Amino acid sequence: MAELPYRVDKPWGYELIWARTDRYVGKILHVRAGHILSLQYHREKDETMYVLSGELVLRTRTNDEMESRPFKAGESVHIPPGLIHQIEAIEDSDVLEASTPELDDLVRLEDRYGRIS
Repeated sequence: MAELPYRVDKPWGYELIWARTDRYVGKILHVRAGHILSLQYHREKDETMYVLSGELVLRTRTNDEMESRPFKAGESVHIPPGLIHQIEAIEDSDVLEASTPELDDLVRLEDRYGRIS
């Protein structure tokens, strides 16, 4: 495991992983304006996101219905396993994520950058 903190570059920005144990992970997602993360869900990973700065759109899907809402600085959301979700940055944004440690637990349904899981 890399020494903390460490950065993981992504097509939409980067992740700064600042905590990683066998029980939890803490990271900051820096999402560049106009970029979007995969439409995705996790089988086991349980996460909560808090917007440190910027403005995003949060999309979630329940019962085949996609809902979108603004996701702004000072707001948080819990993403339980199985919830289909996606965030898109309206402006450069930093999002604090606290989660269980299953970093590779990702099922991509759509991805602007052509990545598959």
